[in-house]
Amino acid sequence: MALAIPGDKYYCLLEKYISGSRPRLDDIPPRITEDPSDLIVSKGEPATLNCKAEGQPTPTVEWYKDGEHVETDKDDPRSHRMLLPSGSLFFLRIVHGRRSKPDEGVYTCVARNYLGEAVSQNASLEVAILRDDFRQPPNDVVVAAGEPAVLECVPPRGHPEPTVSWKRNNVRVNDKDGRISMRGGKLMISHTRKSDAGMYVCVGTNMVGERDSDPAELVVFERPVFIRRPVNQIVLGEETVDFLCEVHGDPAPTVRWNRDEGELPRGRFEIRGDNSLRLIRVRAEDEGTYTCVTENSVGKTEASAVLQVHVPPQIDVLPQDQVTAQGRTITFQCGTQGNPLPAVFWQKEGSQMLLFPGQPPSQSGRYAVSMSGELSISDVHSEDSGYYICQAISVAGSVLAKALLEVKTGPSDLIPPIIRQGPANQTLTLGSSALLQCHVMGRPIPSVRWEKNGESVLSDDIHISLMENGTLHISGLKETDSGTYTCVASSSTGETSWSGTLTVKATGTSSVPRVSQSLQLPGPPQKPVVTDVTSNSVTLTWQPNPHEGGAAVTSYIIEAFSQSVGNTWQTVADLVRLEKHTVSGLYPNTIYLFIIRAVNPFGLSDPSPISDMCDGCFYGLCTSGKDQAHVQMDLGGVKVRLQSPKILNPTSVQITWTLDQHPRYIEGYRLYYRPVGSTWMIQDIKAGPLHTAVLTELHRGKEYEFKMRPYYNEFQGIDSEIAVVRTPDEVLSGPPQGVSVVQLSNSSIVRVSWRPPPPDVPEELILEYRVWCVGNESQQMINRSVDGDMLWVMLDGLLPESVYSVQVAAVTSAGVGAHSQPVFIFLNQSLSVVKDDTVSLSEQITGVVSQPAFIAGIGVSSWMVLMGFSAWIYCRHRRRKELGHYTTSFAYTPAGNLLPCLLESHLGNYPWLADSWPTNNFSQNGKDSVNCCAGRLDSTDQYYNSKISVTGVPVHHGTCIEILGLTGILICSRLYSPEEDEEWCPPLPERSYLIEGLEDAATLPLRGEGTNRATTYSMQSTMFIHTFGLCVSADLPPPPEPPPVTEDPLKHLTDTLDNGGSRTPPQHRERRSDRRTAAQWSTEGQTLGITKKL
Repeated sequence: MALAIPGDKYYCLLEKYISGSRPRLDDIPPRITEDPSDLIVSKGEPATLNCKAEGQPTPTVEWYKDGEHVETDKDDPRSHRMLLPSGSLFFLRIVHGRRSKPDEGVYTCVARNYLGEAVSQNASLEVAILRDDFRQPPNDVVVAAGEPAVLECVPPRGHPEPTVSWKRNNVRVNDKDGRISMRGGKLMISHTRKSDAGMYVCVGTNMVGERDSDPAELVVFERPVFIRRPVNQIVLGEETVDFLCEVHGDPAPTVRWNRDEGELPRGRFEIRGDNSLRLIRVRAEDEGTYTCVTENSVGKTEASAVLQVHVPPQIDVLPQDQVTAQGRTITFQCGTQGNPLPAVFWQKEGSQMLLFPGQPPSQSGRYAVSMSGELSISDVHSEDSGYYICQAISVAGSVLAKALLEVKTGPSDLIPPIIRQGPANQTLTLGSSALLQCHVMGRPIPSVRWEKNGESVLSDDIHISLMENGTLHISGLKETDSGTYTCVASSSTGETSWSGTLTVKATGTSSVPRVSQSLQLPGPPQKPVVTDVTSNSVTLTWQPNPHEGGAAVTSYIIEAFSQSVGNTWQTVADLVRLEKHTVSGLYPNTIYLFIIRAVNPFGLSDPSPISDMCDGCFYGLCTSGKDQAHVQMDLGGVKVRLQSPKILNPTSVQITWTLDQHPRYIEGYRLYYRPVGSTWMIQDIKAGPLHTAVLTELHRGKEYEFKMRPYYNEFQGIDSEIAVVRTPDEVLSGPPQGVSVVQLSNSSIVRVSWRPPPPDVPEELILEYRVWCVGNESQQMINRSVDGDMLWVMLDGLLPESVYSVQVAAVTSAGVGAHSQPVFIFLNQSLSVVKDDTVSLSEQITGVVSQPAFIAGIGVSSWMVLMGFSAWIYCRHRRRKELGHYTTSFAYTPAGNLLPCLLESHLGNYPWLADSWPTNNFSQNGKDSVNCCAGRLDSTDQYYNSKISVTGVPVHHGTCIEILGLTGILICSRLYSPEEDEEWCPPLPERSYLIEGLEDAATLPLRGEGTNRATTYSMQSTMFIHTFGLCVSADLPPPPEPPPVTEDPLKHLTDTLDNGGSRTPPQHRERRSDRRTAAQWSTEGQTLGITKKL
């Protein structure tokens, strides 16, 4: 024990031991029962280091700091450290300076008695500090609404490390908002709103206190948002068009208009005060896309609309007269233009049959109109001769053109024109002249026209002229004259074209052709001979021309023509090295003609003579014409019926067909298919037991036409009817992009905007967009749908203190596409909820009735009514007992109808009363009384005096009941006869029944007698009235100020009793009817008296 005790005390203990002192048995060495804890204290503040010890005898406590004894008030009364009786060390104030830090350190509590000592655990005392200067103050931030905002702050140095909080406009920022988070000194707002703008102060806090940074401003701007966007418009020429463009943003955005196709119509547009664009007297050239561009400092957005101006239809490709032989196929062209694109149909002059594009072939399948407006007639007959009229019609007008078809009965050698020599490729210099030759031949003599880059060469151009031999002459060449020139030779039998390229440069060759150049070309080969004919190929042989020109012949070109395939010559082979060649890929049962051209380095020769026709010698069927006729007859009787095509997937269709009869000669089926308006494509299907086939690799979202034709070798049967099917679109796999939800002006209205799904989807494929807004309760759901060209929608009726998630999806004809990721928005309590006009009245009433406050109010009101009614019953019972030996009578004249009515009411001012309520006795001025106790005159249960007894006492059939409440309502009920038990009731107020000026008033007829409401009666009537009170509550308008009552009924009763039952009736109030005058009424008198019961 002596190891931790200073030396002098050690010797003291040793002396005790030597002197014979012994420790007592109940003494206990010291033990620490409460160790001091670490402290962090502010400078100048009091502090206590706790320490408790026990032992016997009671130990003394001393403190050590950093191993040195701590001086307390016991050592120095002036010390600011006090040793408490419990052993704790109390600091009156913490002394701490930059150089001197006497109180900061590691403290140890030591308890001692003569048996030893106990040492506590170490406890540190640290002085808290908080400097003034922020290591990083926040900076001003400018963001656009909807974007995240981050304010960064590093607090001053301090101990303990200060925490960071934020104030906006001197109000603490609440991080319970899901958009706001504070981490590591940063204030992060994930989705800024306009209401987030303000002055932000970073607050550093520890136990010393708080330090505020310099304020930083958060500025929240709003990107331009379209409130009203321009929409596509279709108008007629010379009309006025307005494109709207209403935008919202902060700062206020600027608005300008552009036109994608160029400038706005000069002198005919106006940008109005509301930023709308007005076009005056629009023309066809004004068509295009007009874009409203709005921009401010935080963003830019655009909205476009297309203007389309209707133009009357025109026929730009006129049908040409044609001469053909029987059995051929001819085509009449009819190219139209207009806006909108006109509908085209054909009609034969003198016939009532109309032919429309896409309709099934008529006239035994020989007539058909393509989607481009071409009329095709296959297997021409002599009766097909005549004029054919092409008509184009649209909302802007109509136009027609006609052409003559002449069918020759004998064999025909009419062939399309042949271009002997066409334009050659040339490179010429600026300013020189060009000669593009086009030498043609044919019967009838063909006409020549020129095209440049697919467009007709303008004939009114002064430096371009067409020579008589078809050659095109261009003088003063310019660079813009460069291009591909095509010579088109056409006649009634068809047309042929030849193209060449003209290049105009600063330097080039002479444009003047030398005479010797034509001599350099080879001579035309001799007439080709057709041999070795198969179902789809022929072999041609020919002899070369002895004249090879300026160089040897290097190859040959073979051209072919077939009336069944087209009306022009087509190149079927080139780079042919030998004088014998097999042409394959031909259609069976088709007549072809061939010409050959020789090629050398200087160009092409003129064509060879046309080959002879090869007819009826195909694929081994050269036996006899009789066999061919039998096969053709057999195939002609086959009728193929296409079933409705079955869609397997967006690119595959299954075709199924049936046959009316099974022919002997059938090799397969030729399936023709095409997108509507395109050229036919063919797929051969071999005959088999299953009449089905699958077409693949079709285009999605296209409308296809199908027809089928049976064939046997080169012989073909009749086409089936055309079947049409549309391949489906696929559901969009990508969701709309950039979904944004913006709250407008701290209201319950939000604006949802988005961009189309990726990749760029054609706008016409998207039918609509659907928007789902779901709240945190199942009832809070709003769904909207907008057109596919709209990229925003306004949602209203949102509830405050609610979190909503918003999703958007695009809809195509295939269905709803992928949903966007949810975008969440929280509406705070300050919102004023916009009433949803779509909520029905019944739903609003149900919502009110279901409220607990309403139910409690109904219960309390019912209880109060019941208590009041009970009290009234009790008072009435007592009053009847006291006055039960009296009765009353008075003259009574009932009103015209026996239904409830109001006393002293301005009934003329309340049209809501039922039509069946009496109106002929209502007061218009509100000052006169009203006769009540009315009923339906046609009822067998009339409530009035029906007869008078001999004694003058009436028999009672009815009574008036006064409903004593706030409204003064009288209702009628049945009365009992005088012989029944009677109880006295107070008389009704005199102002209700005592009316002067009615001496001549009429009374109602007896019960059971017919009456008319327009008829008046005269009859004296008196009756006993039994009245009783009933308190009710009616939802009626407040009554007018009641006139003064001339006499109190109860006082009248008392006076009558005192005078022995006689009393002069009081003065009666005048009554004016709003339907009858006093002259229409007559009465013999009214009486009122009180008699004692015997």
